[in-house]
Amino acid sequence: MLTPTQLTFLNHQRVARLATADKAGVPHIVPICYVVEGASVYIALDAKPKRVAPLRLKRVRNIAENAEVSVLVDRYDEDWTTLGWVRLDGPAKLIVEGQEHADALRLLRQRYVQYESMLPDDAVVIAVRVHRVASWGDLSAAL
Repeated sequence: MLTPTQLTFLNHQRVARLATADKAGVPHIVPICYVVEGASVYIALDAKPKRVAPLRLKRVRNIAENAEVSVLVDRYDEDWTTLGWVRLDGPAKLIVEGQEHADALRLLRQRYVQYESMLPDDAVVIAVRVHRVASWGDLSAAL
């Protein structure tokens, strides 16, 4: 589903935004760390301080009410000829155990050194099953 150029772009960026909406369609967006593997995007609820327990986070409650989400990965530059973004849309689900959970944690720890100490083995993982991909701009610039 992803072109090689889109995948390279995704693998070179470090932060994305996760957009969710509740059952009434009220949007909520947060910055995330992520990893792409096949047709899935994995996002962990890590050990950074939060105001509420991980399962009470607005993004988690929204996914329970409306599984359709978007992940937006973008690059900004003052040279607007190098702007680009990739959006990944699909349903999300929470993963708390099993081989996919363990693999997702391993991939996230490999991508972000901070997760070696901030991503416990029992961390909840959001798995987005990518059904649609959209992109725009120069995805190859300044990689």
